Amino acid sequence: MQSGNDDLARTLAGGDRTPSHTTRLGGMTIGDEFFTEATVGSRLQSWTLERSYNTDLPNAMRAFAGSASAQLELEISGTDALSAPQLYSPWANRWPGDALRPGQTVVHTAGVNGIDLPAFRGTLRSRSALSGSDTVKVSALDGAERLRGPAALNNPYSGSVGNQQIASATWCVDELLRQGGVHSCPPPRAPNADEIDKITGRGDYDPFTIFYASLHGGLNSTYGHPHLVPATDQYTYVREGAPHAMALVPKERGLTASWMPRSRVIVPSDDRLLVEAHVNSGLGPGDTVDLTLVLDEMGEGSSFITLYVDFAAGVVFIGSGDSDDNRWFAWKWPLLAALKGAWHIGMLIDVSGTGYQILPKVKPFLVAPDGTRLAGAVAEYTDLVASLWNSELLQLDLKTSVAVEALQVTTRVSPGMTKEDFDRTGTWVKSVELDDPVLPLYAIPKVSGSQWDAISSIAKASMSTAEFDERGVFRWRNANRFQTQPTTPDLTVSSRREIAALTVSEEIDACRNYCEQPYQDWAGRGFDFSEEAKDTAVRRIDPGRSLEVGYTVAEDEFDVGPPVIYDFGDIPGGSRVRFGDGYVEGVSGGASVKGTVVVTARREGGMYILRFTNQGKKTVWTTTKDGKPSVVIAPVRPKGEPVQRHKASWNADSRRYYGLQQYDAEASEWVQSATVAQALADTMLAAGRNPVPVLSDVEVLYDPRIQLGDVVRVIDQAGASFEALAWVIGIRTSCAAGGSVQQTLTLRGTEHNGSPMGYWLDTDPPTDPEYWRLRTYAEVAAAHTTLAALATITYATLKDHS
Repeated sequence: MQSGNDDLARTLAGGDRTPSHTTRLGGMTIGDEFFTEATVGSRLQSWTLERSYNTDLPNAMRAFAGSASAQLELEISGTDALSAPQLYSPWANRWPGDALRPGQTVVHTAGVNGIDLPAFRGTLRSRSALSGSDTVKVSALDGAERLRGPAALNNPYSGSVGNQQIASATWCVDELLRQGGVHSCPPPRAPNADEIDKITGRGDYDPFTIFYASLHGGLNSTYGHPHLVPATDQYTYVREGAPHAMALVPKERGLTASWMPRSRVIVPSDDRLLVEAHVNSGLGPGDTVDLTLVLDEMGEGSSFITLYVDFAAGVVFIGSGDSDDNRWFAWKWPLLAALKGAWHIGMLIDVSGTGYQILPKVKPFLVAPDGTRLAGAVAEYTDLVASLWNSELLQLDLKTSVAVEALQVTTRVSPGMTKEDFDRTGTWVKSVELDDPVLPLYAIPKVSGSQWDAISSIAKASMSTAEFDERGVFRWRNANRFQTQPTTPDLTVSSRREIAALTVSEEIDACRNYCEQPYQDWAGRGFDFSEEAKDTAVRRIDPGRSLEVGYTVAEDEFDVGPPVIYDFGDIPGGSRVRFGDGYVEGVSGGASVKGTVVVTARREGGMYILRFTNQGKKTVWTTTKDGKPSVVIAPVRPKGEPVQRHKASWNADSRRYYGLQQYDAEASEWVQSATVAQALADTMLAAGRNPVPVLSDVEVLYDPRIQLGDVVRVIDQAGASFEALAWVIGIRTSCAAGGSVQQTLTLRGTEHNGSPMGYWLDTDPPTDPEYWRLRTYAEVAAAHTTLAALATITYATLKDHS
C-alpha cells in the first residue's frame, strides 16, 4: 500500500472523508490561471480511475498473474466566458487547447481533507467535445503507453554453447522497458548510431555505445553479444546491495566473462573510448575488478588496455600492451579502501594518432558511494612496450570479485570529458523496481507486438505481475509471494454497505488439484552453422565514406556479432571480412589492411546489416587476396528443436474431496527448465488445491492508500460481521464535483476455509448400490408362482432387480 502520514491515518480512522484532488495536464493545474479565460477558470466536473490485473488464472485460485494498466477519465468544464468545447476541442486554439491534446502528460492526486496521495501518472490518449455542451471528456493511460514501440530482444548463440543460461524472464522485461525509455539503472550513453550523411557519405561521427549489459538477471547484452559465458554455479544475482537495481555477484574470486561489441572500432583513429561499470566494493568474495579491451592485431597478435581497481589497496591501475610486454600507471585514492559501497568506475582511452602504432593516453574516473567525484590526471605511455598496433576491438573481458552492474563501452566521446560528465547523476530517472530473476533462459524466445504486449505475455507465463504504480514506477513481482499464504493484511478496509449485499460463492470448478506445466528442454541441443552467406560483389569504400550492406538471415537463426577482420594469417571460421588496398577482379586483392575500417553490425527483422566506415586515407575493397568478395556471414541456429516436456503437481487429499480437477498451463517458450516448470506447477497447486471463496466486487469506504496486489482485511461492521483476507486485483475509484468518492475493490481470496471435515457424515456412493443387484431365488419364486409365468420373460429380466 502507499504510505501516508499520521494525519491521513487519523483522518481515515475518524470517518471525516471530504474528498480532495489535484489534476495537472501538461504540467499545469486545472483551475490555475493557465486554464482561466474570465473570472472563473475551468473546473474538473468528475474523475474516474480504474486499475485491474488482466489475469487468466481461474477466479478462485489463490493467485493471479498478468499485466495491469490504469485508465483515468476526466470531465472538464469551460469558464464563464467560453465553453469547454470552445477551449479544448481538437479545433480549438493551441492555447489553451494543447493542454488537453493526445500525448499530453497527466498527473492526478487524490485523498481526503486536503491530504492527497499520488493516484495516476500517464499520458492523455483521447479527448471528446460535444458541441452545445460545457464538457470535454478526456481519457488517459498510465506508463504502459510509453511501451508501444516494437518489441525486440537480442538472441545470441552463446546459451547453446555448453547449455549455459544467458538471460531470464526478468532480464527480458528489464530490456523491453529500457527500449521504451523506462530505466532501472544508468542507460546506454549513446544508444543510436548516426545516419550516413547524404552529402559527405560519412557516418560514425557522434558518440555511440558499442556495448551495454545491465546484468539484471542475465549475461545477455543490449548491444553486443556474450562470448564466454560462465557456468551458473559460479555466480548469482542480488538486489539487496546492488548499485541500482540488480547486480552480478561472483561466488568465488575472479569470475570471468566476455562479450563482443556491436562495432569493431579501430586503433589508431581519432577516437576516444569510455569503459565504465557500477560496482559494490562491499559485496562479493574479494576486493578487485578489472575491465579489459582486447584488440585484434595483424596476423595472430593481440593487445589490451585494462582498468584494474583494487579497493582494499585503494589503487586504480591502467595497463597497456600485450600479455608478454606491458606497462601500467597507478593512481592512489585512500577513499577507495575507506568507503565500501556502490562505486561508479571507468577509464577514458585516447587512441588518436597516425601510422601503424600509437601510445595511448588514459585517464581514470570514479564516483564514490557518497557522491564524491574523482578523476586522475591524464597519463600518456612513453615506453614502446605499451604501444598499440593497427587493430580492431575484438572483445571486452570482465574479471571480478565484487558485484557488477551496468557495464558499457562508448566510442567517440568528447576529449574534454570531465568528472562531472562522467557522473550521470541527474541525467536519468530510476523508474523500475524488479523482483528476483525467474525463468532462466538458454535461448531468447521470439517476441512480437509492442513492448507492453511482450511484457504482458512474460508475466502470464511466469505467474508474475507487471504494472505502473501511482507514481509512474514500473513494478515487476514474481510468483514467489504465492508460495505462502499471507496471514497479515497491508491494511483493513470497511464495507460501505452491509455485507449481505455481497455475494460469496464457492465452485468445484475453481479447484485445481492436478496442475501441469509444459516446458522446453534445451539440454544437449547445441548449435550448428547454417549455410554461409557470401557476398556476391566486392565493395569499394573510399576514404572518409561509409557503406551499408544488408544480408538476409532466417528467423530461427541466432544473432551474430560483426565479422572478424582477417589479414594474411589463416582464414578464421565464423563471420569474417578482409579489406585490401587494391583490387583486380579474380586476380588480386592487394595487401591486407588492418585498423582502417570500422565494422558495425545490427539486425533488423530478417536482415543482418553491416556498416563499413573507412577512416583511413586510401580506398579499400572487401576482397580476398585473389580478388573475390570477402564478406562472409556465418549464421548460427539451434541444433534441432527443444523437446517439449511436462512437470506436474497434485494433491491426493483434494482429489478425495473434490475429484480430479486438472489445470493445464499454456505451453510457452519462456519456460525452459524442469526445475522452473516444477516450481510453477507447485505454485499453481498450492493456490488451487482447495477452492477459495470468490468475492464479488466490494464497495468500501474510500482509502487512497490501497494499491493493486495489497492484502486487505475486509470487515463489515454493520452487517453480518463478515471478515476475510483478500488480494486486491482491481480498483475503481470515482468522484463527481460536490459528491463523495466511490471506491470499489475486486478481490481474490487469499485463503480457503480449511480442509473438509465430513467424518460425521454418512456420504452416499456415486452409484445407487441397488442398481444391478441380482434377485434371490426367493424373490423370483414370490414374483412368478408358476412355470407359465416365466415363459414370457428373459433371463436378464428375471434376475435384474432394477
